Amino acid sequence: MTDRRIVIAGTGSGVGKTTVTLGLMAALIKKGLIVQGFKCGPDYIDPSYHTAVTKRVSRNLDSWMLSDERVLDILSHGQKGADISIIEGVMGFFDGKQPLSNEGSTAEISMLTKSPVLLVVNCESMARSAAAIVKGFQLFAEDVNLVAVIANKVGSEGHYQLVKAAIEQECNIPVIGYLKRELDIEIPERHLGLIPSIERGELDSFFTNLGENVLETIDVERLLDLAETEEILLPSTSLFGTQTDRKVKIAVAKDAAFNFYYPENLELLEHFGAELYYFSPLANEELPNDVDGLYLGGGFPEEFARILEKNSGVRLSIKRAIQSGLPTIAECGGFMYLTNSIKTSNSETYQMVGVIPGDVHMQTRLAALGYREVKGNHEHFLLKGQVARGHEFHYSTFHTIEKEIPYAFETTGMRGTQLEGYATENLIAGYTHLHFGSCPKIAENWVKRCLEYKNSIKG
Repeated sequence: MTDRRIVIAGTGSGVGKTTVTLGLMAALIKKGLIVQGFKCGPDYIDPSYHTAVTKRVSRNLDSWMLSDERVLDILSHGQKGADISIIEGVMGFFDGKQPLSNEGSTAEISMLTKSPVLLVVNCESMARSAAAIVKGFQLFAEDVNLVAVIANKVGSEGHYQLVKAAIEQECNIPVIGYLKRELDIEIPERHLGLIPSIERGELDSFFTNLGENVLETIDVERLLDLAETEEILLPSTSLFGTQTDRKVKIAVAKDAAFNFYYPENLELLEHFGAELYYFSPLANEELPNDVDGLYLGGGFPEEFARILEKNSGVRLSIKRAIQSGLPTIAECGGFMYLTNSIKTSNSETYQMVGVIPGDVHMQTRLAALGYREVKGNHEHFLLKGQVARGHEFHYSTFHTIEKEIPYAFETTGMRGTQLEGYATENLIAGYTHLHFGSCPKIAENWVKRCLEYKNSIKG
């Protein structure tokens, strides 16, 4: 048996991986195929674009946060019913957790999944030199299956033919198409306006035009042939087992301010017996009285701080619920929302929920970025001695006048071990985004605690 899947890799960040990926997805859908998107690494933004184009939930394949078996499990589960899987790479092809190995890189994902690789090369201001770049990527690792090249940002058809001739002669692989520099394709609403723009359908015409451009200059039929590879065998144990009876109801904040969730996190909660109820703090939808848990994911609360402050009804309902013992997980943006206030980069301060004794200050430079290995800083209900993996990415810092606060996590990254977040008996909050697939016990422990809470309320 064979599958069709291909990794869209780049020589570095900014060469056009996302543009090519979205264009290929749109082009293949226009030809009547069902396309499944995946993203290497922990990023939430690019999968949102994939989902918007394909109308199928895109999933992350991360070989550092997840075991090999889990990566294959997610790939196998996600591609069911699809004609082809498009796996978008991260950074440069060989860039990962650290510079001395392929760990966490697109290259590692391609080798683990036995997927053919299409390399996107920025060919602006070069011709034969493009072949030298491709040759270097071919020779750097023996087990990489580099099958084709797409030339991005070429100046003309003539320029493309020069690049194509050089690469095909020196590297003995096909160059299957190009995108012109003059198109000046810039993905709109790349960060803060992404979710509302997608929900309103404002990016549909952009995706359509991008797909039409790809069909004009890229040989997608050749791509389909090159994407044929061996079928992924199901792992011995799967994250995606049969659903259990619904035991508890967990509210999940989901709107333009809070939308960073790994699909597997939500699916694992359902697997262990949670019914998920979605609500919008931005729409001032108050927390129902009958929920047994609360999940506040990441996002951009700072961009909607004025509205979040104004929506006092939902803020008060969340505060009362947490203070009454509701088992709650808050990650990054959710953590920020639960503090006393958010001070924006314009020095404007807005009141938030106020259950965490401290304030968040936004800044223009990155405050933290990287993978984290996570342990519970004390015996709180979530980890209970287990070790999980996740990542941090934020521009804000947390400030408190308290001499000591009960930290949620002990996190280890490239810069050593730190204590971060805030925890009480029923609240676990911090900047770290956890991937429950790295430690499924997280979801099981949380549902168990929600059930205990539910029974205590009834009792």
